[in-house]
Amino acid sequence: MERRFYDELAQASLQGDILSDELCLHLLTSPKIELLPLLDAAYQVRKKHTGNEVQLHIINNAQNGYCPEDCYYCAQAKSSNADIEAYALKSDAEMLAEAEAAYESGAYRYCMVFAGRGPSKKRVQHLAKLIGEIKSRYPIQVCLSAGLIDDADADMLKAAGLDRLNHNLNTSETHYPKICTTHTYQDRLNTLDAAQTAGIELCAGIIVGMGEAAKDVVEVAKTLRKLEVQSIPVNFLLPIPGNALSQPPDLSPEYCLRVLCLYRFLNPKAEIRIAAGREVHLRNMQVMALYPANSLFVEGYLNAKGASRKQTLQMIKDAGFTIKADRALEELLKQEEATQNLLTIDDRETRLKDIKDLRPQI
Repeated sequence: MERRFYDELAQASLQGDILSDELCLHLLTSPKIELLPLLDAAYQVRKKHTGNEVQLHIINNAQNGYCPEDCYYCAQAKSSNADIEAYALKSDAEMLAEAEAAYESGAYRYCMVFAGRGPSKKRVQHLAKLIGEIKSRYPIQVCLSAGLIDDADADMLKAAGLDRLNHNLNTSETHYPKICTTHTYQDRLNTLDAAQTAGIELCAGIIVGMGEAAKDVVEVAKTLRKLEVQSIPVNFLLPIPGNALSQPPDLSPEYCLRVLCLYRFLNPKAEIRIAAGREVHLRNMQVMALYPANSLFVEGYLNAKGASRKQTLQMIKDAGFTIKADRALEELLKQEEATQNLLTIDDRETRLKDIKDLRPQI
């Protein structure tokens, strides 16, 4: 493919054009499209809107297990036999300490995740109080993932200071019944609508590698664009033993990078996050994902470990990027050097967090 094709692709995205389904599928699957020029075109769009900054996110798995939903990809679901460390809701003191630790480690956003179908009214009141306390203590963005919520819940959380609500679409509407049966795709859309109506920023993304076709990946990207979602985590399925979806998906690093590029072209102004599975599926090409994406998780995911903070910070620095934080990247790296906290990851191994990872404050 000639250079002009990639230049026009970047320009179309910057102008806000919606790429045709045919072209999107072409970007994902055609051997005629070269990876490096595609990454460069995506970077031109990323650079225009977010410069060279990378946002760091840290997840607090605030409640682990005991979920009545049957989402086949999730180790906390009732459909899973994964060997996880289940526990009820963490104390406020524990979550506040973890919020402080996240801020001190350079995180721009602190993400609290609660297992379950959705919070009770009493739980929403509790969460609102906790969010208000975090916001009063630390200059950090707060994101909440708590399952299905309604308009009243969203209004209360907004009033408490919640910056962003996460509720992933995960896959296309047509494919959704193949990954979950205890709630519907429309239930998820209703939750996003409630948050958006309340004035809360939206975080919603996809999990790639759950048996979907390329057209499903395109459909989700376009749905997120239509919803004007501000933050899009792009996950690649982690095959956790015991889950209904436990077989390693056939995802090459190149395909994963093509997905990230597509999501940047279709959502040029959004925060595109390299989420779960980057270590497993991108392997030695992780750094290339920073060209279409401008944020990532550090310190792992809900139940799976990831690369160490030092590895991630060093990767960002080596690639010539900076971080969006109150503390300089170099300062954070020196802090990590002092702890000698360098881990290695087997390319195909998914490692579950133990209780020390999940509850560092006890």
